[in-house]
Amino acid sequence: MSELPQYKKDFLRASIRGNILKFGSFSLKSGRVSPYFFNAGDFYRADLLDSIATAYALTISSLPIQYDIIFGPAYKGIPLATAATLKLGQLDPSKYSSIEYSFDRKEAKDHGEGGNIVGAPLKGKRVLIVDDVITAGTAKREAIAKIEKEGGIVAGIVVALDRMEKLPAKDGDDSKPGPSALGELKKEYNLPIFAILTLDDIIEGIKGLVSEEDIKRTEEYREKYKATD
Repeated sequence: MSELPQYKKDFLRASIRGNILKFGSFSLKSGRVSPYFFNAGDFYRADLLDSIATAYALTISSLPIQYDIIFGPAYKGIPLATAATLKLGQLDPSKYSSIEYSFDRKEAKDHGEGGNIVGAPLKGKRVLIVDDVITAGTAKREAIAKIEKEGGIVAGIVVALDRMEKLPAKDGDDSKPGPSALGELKKEYNLPIFAILTLDDIIEGIKGLVSEEDIKRTEEYREKYKATD
């Protein structure tokens, strides 16, 4: 496997240092027990927020797609989209100073400016969704529906982490091969979906940063639950 780009290394180290990427034993909603856990909601310190904003901005700036607005689904997506937009403008003002951001409300406001959307109007604009992870895909489907209802065109999705993990089998037999939630979403909407880090990146990048036992357990988890897409 080729060496990780420096911005991915920096983001991975910041995630471990800030205890955002943790290793141990974590019970997931799916019933699986994961040897690692990533919570983008823990990037609440200024230096950590800067690290994730930089990682998003560098990932977004390399994308082969066009977009006008960066959209953060409530709630975790709101600071991510805001910080990424600000960082893009700082990295290359000549190219990104006119990029806008927007986010949704969980419940529509019936007074003041009203509506479901805060920030840049979406009508007729190409919208890039930014969020932390895709677990089941429900929140992203809701975001896509809201954007399209407002007249926006979804250009793609960027997440912090692609777990590369197959969805739980409907019959409970996890030994069967299967697609990931990210892969299903990509297929359903014919959308490009990108990630700052994948599970493969994590396993490659944590060597020397965490214990050999943590690496081994994470590799075994990948082998057991890796998606077919």
